Amino acid sequence: MPLNQPIPSLSGRTVWVVGGSTGIGKALADAALLQGARLVVSGRQSQSLAEAFPSDRVRQEVIDITEQGAAQRVMDALAADGWLPDLVFWVAGDYKPQPIAEFRVEDARRVLETNLLACYDGLRALLNHWLPAAPARAASAAQSRFHICWFSSVAGYRGLPLALSYSASKAGLNAMAETCFVELKPKGIDVSLVCPGFVKTRLTDGNDFKMPALISIEEAAQQTLRGLAKGEFEIHYPRRFTWFMKFLRILPHRLFFSMARRSLPPPKEQAK
Repeated sequence: MPLNQPIPSLSGRTVWVVGGSTGIGKALADAALLQGARLVVSGRQSQSLAEAFPSDRVRQEVIDITEQGAAQRVMDALAADGWLPDLVFWVAGDYKPQPIAEFRVEDARRVLETNLLACYDGLRALLNHWLPAAPARAASAAQSRFHICWFSSVAGYRGLPLALSYSASKAGLNAMAETCFVELKPKGIDVSLVCPGFVKTRLTDGNDFKMPALISIEEAAQQTLRGLAKGEFEIHYPRRFTWFMKFLRILPHRLFFSMARRSLPPPKEQAK
């Protein structure tokens, strides 16, 4: 049995993509438009949003997700205008490789604020509007359940080299999504967790190491939508890579630490 209500199509839904001006978010937004969804896209810069979505079919909302209360202001405005989303892709995130000898606390704080703490602000904003309406909506055969789709990473499965704050932020998001699913499912709200491997984006373009099973943003978007169509809770891809990452979670610490050390670049390359 599927863990969530399957979503075979986005047609007729109001979809909000948080972090939709670039990367996987942009590809998901494009796919939502093609399927006939009413689309809201958010990003930090109005110019980037306008360039990415010149169509008047798309509602654009500039938002800095690290600003406390910003998500609530957007949700209030959407609800007031009859644009209350029933499916949210929370894709926005930050990533910066961090050799532990060189990391800066301010960089770690920014990654944690963007990838994890901002999700709590967004969750509160969604629940303020969804919780009162969710039971009746879930009981209606004519309406789809509310659904929040958190974007995490396989980097959250274990503490990975050069990902001091990134792995921590995504591990926290994974746990948060599991808690959300357990508590919100009975209240009529579905929750999904997306854990991609390496996807070619402006963030991964900064990596100077080989990225196994690298895929495009379009493939990532399609894999995400396939998972939603199956009613999956955890959607992970590409599976030829993510199953290996899942295997690392069950390894004894001694063996995992040995493998992780061997994956580190030589000291000279780290210093670059």
